[in-house]
Amino acid sequence: MAERTITLLIVDDHPVVRDGLRGMFAADPGFDVLGEAAGGVEAVALALRLDPDVVLMDLRMPAGSGVEAIAELTRRGSHAKILVLTTYDTDADTIPAIESGATGYLLKDAPRDELFAAVRAAAEGRTVLSPAVASRLVGAVRKPTSAAGALSAREREVLELVAKGTSNREIARELFISEATVKTHLTHLYTKLGVKDRAAAVAVGYDRGILG
Repeated sequence: MAERTITLLIVDDHPVVRDGLRGMFAADPGFDVLGEAAGGVEAVALALRLDPDVVLMDLRMPAGSGVEAIAELTRRGSHAKILVLTTYDTDADTIPAIESGATGYLLKDAPRDELFAAVRAAAEGRTVLSPAVASRLVGAVRKPTSAAGALSAREREVLELVAKGTSNREIARELFISEATVKTHLTHLYTKLGVKDRAAAVAVGYDRGILG
């Protein structure tokens, strides 16, 4: 019996990557590319409208990160399976993506046959991890979480609210502190975690076990 056709949405901020992936999948009758998106925000809108079997998701994009898009699609009950396809295999990338609801995580240097097999597996709901990513995840699970002690209780509260997408104004209201104090806590957080923005702080927070 012939395999069913798997529908796809390709998400990447580089047109040449999208073109290459579309051409590769279009050449195989087992796949049907329904659309393309250049960023996370557009990806969420298209995935909800087109309802593909699998979303091939890049992570670091200017118009909305892949992790944010994965979390939003999970929150909104999208049935599409999300297979991350990226050049990045650092802990700060892999762990938030998997925790946000990605079905699998593959690197862009994967051979075509491996990519096709991963998409088919993802469509069936099976987890697919490149060997490098799998070993990182195992290592991360075994890491001690003592890094959480580096943050004060208030800083952890602020980080947890940031992870939920809460604005500075809303954080101030919820914790009964001023916005200026929120910004001070964020500055201290960034310094302690070695990051420069909210998204990176959340990624490192998950990576180090500060956020659960």
